[in-house]
Amino acid sequence: MTGGGAPRSLTVVPVTGMGEIGPGDDLARIIARHGDITAGDVVVVTQKIVSKAEGRLVEVDPDDPADRVRLVEKEAVRVLRRRGDLLITETRHGFVCANSGVDFSNVASGWAALLPEDPDRSARRIRDGLRAETGVEVGVIVSDTFGRTWRQGVTDIAIGCAGVAGVVDLRGTTDALGRELQATEVCVADEIASAAELVMGKASGIPVAVVRGLDPQWLRRGSVADEIIRPAAEDLFR
Repeated sequence: MTGGGAPRSLTVVPVTGMGEIGPGDDLARIIARHGDITAGDVVVVTQKIVSKAEGRLVEVDPDDPADRVRLVEKEAVRVLRRRGDLLITETRHGFVCANSGVDFSNVASGWAALLPEDPDRSARRIRDGLRAETGVEVGVIVSDTFGRTWRQGVTDIAIGCAGVAGVVDLRGTTDALGRELQATEVCVADEIASAAELVMGKASGIPVAVVRGLDPQWLRRGSVADEIIRPAAEDLFR
């Protein structure tokens, strides 16, 4: 993988008309039915519908904030910060995020959506299903909305990957002036997830997008979102 080469044009297409997703639904079949999928595409699927399809839904008391806090704590391996009802936690996946990734939006009142048990496995299942449905090889990213330390606003990131690189290591390649890059590692999976979110939105009911035109070298077997998580020994802020 190199840092140079001609500029690439990308196309990001929302997949519409999928309808409400419920436990047991075959996401790959539904996506293939409603989306235009070609070889080399990366299909970005929001965590919310993955969790719904996998039955990762639990009841909560909508009138009891403490019930929500108990659920968030149950989904955490440790709590890093508290501010009112907001908790910054680390999940068993290794994610450091608000409220253990427990989602109370875009689900029925009295319910919450939990993160998938294994987002990488979820991505592989969808990728394998799309291959069976369409006959083509694609990458799949399971995305979720995260805040960023020291920056306002939220963005979508990759929490699960299959068939597409999480991080592209450009160390040892050269920049536009011929200087060797010493420390540049690009989290392309997060960049792809964020690009997809621009056409999906937060309240438009579009949970899937297709990103086309990516560097073919980014598509690879054996990729996992674990490669994105910074090891604790390298973390300067925890």
